[in-house]
Parts: sequence; structure tokens; C-alpha cells
Amino acid sequence: MAWVIKHDVDACIGCGACVAICPDNWEMEGGKSRPIKTEVEDIGCNKEAADACPVQCIHIEEKK
Repeated sequence: MAWVIKHDVDACIGCGACVAICPDNWEMEGGKSRPIKTEVEDIGCNKEAADACPVQCIHIEEKK
């Protein structure tokens, strides 16, 4: 099963929680975070990163 990661950059406050939790797929760029891959086969730590986001700007959906 594949997953799509959607990140609302405008809502991101650049706290870095996602990067701290899931450094394999998240990085900081220009003061805000961004996913390295927006489509993954294994949800892995991306779910925890989304759950930890204080502004809930990370959304993960099953690929259709």
C-alpha cells in the first residue's frame, strides 16, 4: 500500500517536530519543514510526525 503525504506549507510554523521525529523523510528549508518524499510505500515515522505537528499541517492519505 502506498501513502501520500500532504504538507500545508502556509500553515507550517517551522517548529521542527516532524524533522526531530522523522528525519529520514523530513527536513527544514527556509525556516519551514518539508517532506523529502511525498509518496511512500511504508508510512513509517511519518504518522508520528503528523500526529506531533502542533498546527496539524501534515496530512497522510492512502494513495488511490
